[in-house]
Amino acid sequence: MQRLNNKQSCVPPKFDAINRMRTVKILGIKTENCAVKTLTFKDKLCAKAQPGQFVMVWVPGVDEIPISISGISSDGKTCITVHGVGDASNALNEKQKGDVIGIRGPFGNGFVTSKGNVLVVGGGTGIGPLMPLTEQLVKCAKKVTVMSGVKDKENLLFLERLNELCSCVKTKPVFTTEDGSYQTAGFVTDQAKKMLIKEKFDMIYTCGPEVMMYKMFVLSEKHDVPIQASLERMMRCAIGLCGSCQIGELRVCKDGPVLNSEQLRSIKSEFGKFRLDATGNKIKQP
Repeated sequence: MQRLNNKQSCVPPKFDAINRMRTVKILGIKTENCAVKTLTFKDKLCAKAQPGQFVMVWVPGVDEIPISISGISSDGKTCITVHGVGDASNALNEKQKGDVIGIRGPFGNGFVTSKGNVLVVGGGTGIGPLMPLTEQLVKCAKKVTVMSGVKDKENLLFLERLNELCSCVKTKPVFTTEDGSYQTAGFVTDQAKKMLIKEKFDMIYTCGPEVMMYKMFVLSEKHDVPIQASLERMMRCAIGLCGSCQIGELRVCKDGPVLNSEQLRSIKSEFGKFRLDATGNKIKQP
């Protein structure tokens, strides 16, 4: 028994604490659009998270799912933005202020900030993980251009917050809607393409549907601009053991979720094309 205790004591206490489930109360809920809500809670470890990291959120009686952090406040509050698309996310969006949820994390590698001219491109709810990053970039980068693309006006996210952030660096965010119901009609990647032709950037940051991020990766390679992309995969353990988030030789939960240009080149044959389903089989990206 003593030998077992010694072996267990070799686990780094910091990692053990991060991976241990903690219960937190929901302090606030904000409806962002017809299917998306932002939940706020307080957790000491999450308060020290880096932009781009994620947490495993346990919905009692339902499931545990990975969700990126969309807000890190100086007062210790953390935000997650949830799109109700499955049993767990819908159950999470039905929670009320004061309800309890479980948290593990924060996990993974986040974004590395650049001090140059940067382009931030979000697709759908992918703009969520880019919000804490943008808050840092407006303080340290030379210039920040933010683009956010959604299907229609009803699915827009963080308009007020993005306008306020961009005003700090005297720029305006670019919003695109596929149906043309708000601002620019079309895909956000088309507007990014025009911007990359017109202007030289030092770094691209992106998060959203993987097919969209693959297009941004192709553009970054064409224009010789480094890119950081936050990938989403099925995650169960969040610590690189189960392999459910495998892509090429990388494990998104441990090597990512933010991957750089070099890492993306190494998974080019799968990135934007395939993912693993619940049984571990490769299926095509939608």
